[in-house]
Amino acid sequence: MILDDKPYFSLNSFLRNKFKEKIIKITLDGGFTCPNRDGKIAFGGCTFCSSMGSGEFAGNRLKSVTEQFTQQKEMMKKKWSSNKYIAYFQAYTNTYAPLDYLKKIYDEALIQEGVVGLSIGTRPDCLSQDILDLLSYYNEKTFLMIELGLQTSKDSTATLINRGHDTNCFKDAVIELRKRNINVVAHVIFGLPYESYDDMMNTVKFINSLDIQGVKYHLLYIIKNTKLAQEYMKNPSIYTLTMDSYIKIIGDAISLTNPNIVIHRITGDAKREDIIEPKWSIKKWELLNSIHHYLKENNIYQGKYFNA
Repeated sequence: MILDDKPYFSLNSFLRNKFKEKIIKITLDGGFTCPNRDGKIAFGGCTFCSSMGSGEFAGNRLKSVTEQFTQQKEMMKKKWSSNKYIAYFQAYTNTYAPLDYLKKIYDEALIQEGVVGLSIGTRPDCLSQDILDLLSYYNEKTFLMIELGLQTSKDSTATLINRGHDTNCFKDAVIELRKRNINVVAHVIFGLPYESYDDMMNTVKFINSLDIQGVKYHLLYIIKNTKLAQEYMKNPSIYTLTMDSYIKIIGDAISLTNPNIVIHRITGDAKREDIIEPKWSIKKWELLNSIHHYLKENNIYQGKYFNA
């Protein structure tokens, strides 16, 4: 095993072991919307989701996949020397379109030089039988990860944030994807309104109970021009996480997480000019350094308190 210096199974370690070199994710915007926005399921989207479908750092949707990929690759070359990439369809719901369109953009991503896989962000309620068959085809063709938004296993919180599906829907989607041997990555948000510490740890335990290959742990961002921002302006007490409390929560989450699950992230990204809260998250590298220092100081490592 090639391991980095983190006390958890990081995405970098996983990809280096699989591909024997550094792999870079290139974020793309496939021009999608979301059934939680257009009225098929609900209107307005999740209360925390930005107007860009949480794809602020994806490419420009007015450009082709090829143009986006080329532009993003040139930017990444300034940071990394690798020539191997995973094409990541990030913004909105990236299986919410006719099959011929999905196949067109996935194929266009795969023919880009150096692309070794696809990562597709979507919703568990946007995985029809036809979509699952298409994803199964790509899983045979390339390395594939399907990223699903869970955020919380507590259904009352899911209703509050207008997630638009219940936790059983998420569980069923994971089962269907794993029947086809497709890798699943769950998104979890800590600090959602009115969630207790136990609620957050119960979400980690729920992740452990499923056959999931990866998890992204995020903190809640209150972003300008979202419904959550409007709620926060009326009642600032809905957001209570301090930097110290988040560091403890993420540390405890890591210690509970099944050591076989790849931890893709321990914090998120948002445009600093759009962040209302938490202001302390703007300096991302300082936060990451503080988390890693806390893990080391307290001898915390992934799976320390995991109980199968």
